[in-house]
Amino acid sequence: MKSVYRILAVLAVLSLAALACSLTKGTSDQTSVSTKAPAGPTLLFQDDFSRTGSGWDRSTDESSTTDYIDDTYQIKITETNWYAWANPGKTLGDVHIEVDAWKADGPDGDAAIICRYVDASNFYLLSITTDGYYGIIKYKDGEDTLLGSDSLQGSDLIKTDAGAVNRLRADCVGDHLTLYVNSELLAEVTDADFSSGDIGLASGTYDEGGTDMRFDNLMVYRP
Repeated sequence: MKSVYRILAVLAVLSLAALACSLTKGTSDQTSVSTKAPAGPTLLFQDDFSRTGSGWDRSTDESSTTDYIDDTYQIKITETNWYAWANPGKTLGDVHIEVDAWKADGPDGDAAIICRYVDASNFYLLSITTDGYYGIIKYKDGEDTLLGSDSLQGSDLIKTDAGAVNRLRADCVGDHLTLYVNSELLAEVTDADFSSGDIGLASGTYDEGGTDMRFDNLMVYRP
């Protein structure tokens, strides 16, 4: 996304310069035209999970573990058909979130970004699975709804090899929710139920527990 904004900024400057030249041709009057480039995204915070005090959950129970490990963030789930997540304790509006995600061990499962987290029953989840599927889900009053589709969709853009790292990106801007993987668009939906809240990282299991999902190189921007 940063490279796109840089290109737009350069084009804006060139366009304004061309306009200035056309206005001054054939006249002795000097015309002043502002060439200030439009602002790009603002980095709100980042985390490489090398510091265990950066604000993420550190907990273990009979179902899951959420903790720092080996300069990454781990969500390990022992329970079947289970979801676990962690939040840094922020209150944000429009955000652009990027993170590396991969399965370190265990069966296939979900790797997801959360945005507009109000509480444990109300938030958006933008997710891929390690066997090549994706979806955008709304949790409202504890009930989950898959947005924009009747079922999870498959994509060859998602890397499914053992240990393969996928770069996830979630844009939550206005009522638009957009999911990318490895810089490629996967899904875009609209929903206006939640406008602000915390962000988070999440993982889930299916018929078999033991999925060990890792996250690293988190970047959070204001678009």
